[in-house]
Amino acid sequence: MTKGGTTKKNLKTMSKNSGVQKLRSTSRVFKYGAISFTRNIWLSIAATLVMTMTLIILFVTVIASAILASTADTMREKIDITIYLRPGTSATTLSSMASTLASDDNVSSVSVSTSEEEYERFLIENSDNEDLLNALSDESGEMRTKMISKMQSTIRIKVVDIDDLSSIKHIVATDRNFVIHIDPNNPPTYDVNRAEIETITSWANIARNGGIILSVVFLVVSVLVIFNTIRMAIFSRREEIYMMRLVGADNNFIRGPFLIEAQISGIISGVIATTLGYFGFNALAPHLENYGISVSSISNLLNSSSLVLVYLGAILIGIVIGTVSSLLAIRKYLNSTPKRVKKKKRH
Repeated sequence: MTKGGTTKKNLKTMSKNSGVQKLRSTSRVFKYGAISFTRNIWLSIAATLVMTMTLIILFVTVIASAILASTADTMREKIDITIYLRPGTSATTLSSMASTLASDDNVSSVSVSTSEEEYERFLIENSDNEDLLNALSDESGEMRTKMISKMQSTIRIKVVDIDDLSSIKHIVATDRNFVIHIDPNNPPTYDVNRAEIETITSWANIARNGGIILSVVFLVVSVLVIFNTIRMAIFSRREEIYMMRLVGADNNFIRGPFLIEAQISGIISGVIATTLGYFGFNALAPHLENYGISVSSISNLLNSSSLVLVYLGAILIGIVIGTVSSLLAIRKYLNSTPKRVKKKKRH
């Protein structure tokens, strides 16, 4: 019983000592990694700057693609198709035609306007043109009557999918009411603003593809810079690594400081890139809005608690880049670290 109790006690002590030893070993790895980062400070700064550029380009790519895609979607939502009908088309006929269009699944809303209503809209749109208003205002009302007789009635439609108008075109081309009352001199505005939307969409694709290419290029450069930084660190510490192996240090302990060094660069790069991206976006956002570019969704994201997630995402990407680069360098050079060469005695 005593022997068994002593054995259990020894096992507990060994387990406890093992845990303490692992904790000490881990703390030493972090300590040596931080020391190595400051020891090779200029190489560390170079690696950090290149990685920061990579993350900034990635940040700009994501933001630009999202902004342009959001702008295109906003334009699609604002677009309405106008169908011009002959002047004097009655409100009852317009209502019937609107009901026919509303039954189509691709139609989200329909509004109608008689010739009289279109005339009132015309006056509102030109309310700052006093000469025109004076010319249209006469006591007899004859000018008003003539203008209304020339004003087309309209049906305005908002659609779900602006890229598929086949069903709406079919209704307009075949329904009897539309065939009789549609104005032959003013075709429906199916293609208005389509060119602008296609242009913005193509910009979004260019921004995304160009950003991906630049990100890949700088990613490769980052990996190479960190790769060479770790390689030079290994070379400068080859004697130290040799001694560590002699006293029984395993590869994880030797590898750890180099990983920590690269990960520190990744963390710093993530913080710097996100900070620069955040302030840069907020500085440009008002100017972009002046050009009709939709930035509200991105602005709401970056100016909320979600900004913490953006920071964490950038830091995580930086850590991954640093870790992968470091592992490549260590795998290639650490395992093949040359043995200590004995110095020849001078005669």
